[in-house]
Amino acid sequence: MRTRIFLLIILAMVSFSMSPAQKSGKKIRISGHVVDGTMTPVVNAIVMVDGEKTNVTTDQKGMFRIKVKPSNSTIAIFTTPNGILEEKLDGRKTINFKFEGSVPVQIVENNPLDEVVDIGYGSVSKRSMTGTVNKIDGTNPKYASYRNIYDMIRGEVAGVQVMGNSIRIQGVGSLNLSTEPLYVVDGMVVSSIAEIQPYNVKSIEILKGSSASIYGSRGANGVILIKLIGSGD
Repeated sequence: MRTRIFLLIILAMVSFSMSPAQKSGKKIRISGHVVDGTMTPVVNAIVMVDGEKTNVTTDQKGMFRIKVKPSNSTIAIFTTPNGILEEKLDGRKTINFKFEGSVPVQIVENNPLDEVVDIGYGSVSKRSMTGTVNKIDGTNPKYASYRNIYDMIRGEVAGVQVMGNSIRIQGVGSLNLSTEPLYVVDGMVVSSIAEIQPYNVKSIEILKGSSASIYGSRGANGVILIKLIGSGD
């Protein structure tokens, strides 16, 4: 009997502490302003919610608006040259961000020479990335007879060592015991790529240096981005 009364009290306290939006499950509109250290608006920055990319970017005035679920806990702003700034939602409806220093304007030019790289958080022009990005075209017929995805990578990119089912990118390192790079498949971080078959691979991109640093400490050993056939552009 005491246990039942205790549970009822806890449920009542939780219900009382929840906002009307949380109780109804209705999405909450969040808005904000993004500037750099010179108070210049940051344009085309990507808005992220709980570590996941969205289709929302800042406008010409550095403003953004987005609807989030009551269950969401964090909102972040990402730019290619400056990385990520993250804030807890904590019931706030207005959240502003300020990057240190000056943030270069991120312009997407309609130039066929500008190859687009899907970095998991969004697609950016390769010329706007200051680190190294190497790409393997998985649709090349020569890969059709390869036994596994590791064979596709082995010997294709300078400075990338493949030993069995282990990959190491030379010239990078971390404080972690592991030397494995971060694997991102169709925008999702995965622990292993061993099950991916070569005939399912659309492209493989290997990020080094500052290009990998956008993933924080997780990208200290480099990042391998894999896009599968049928996953969309």
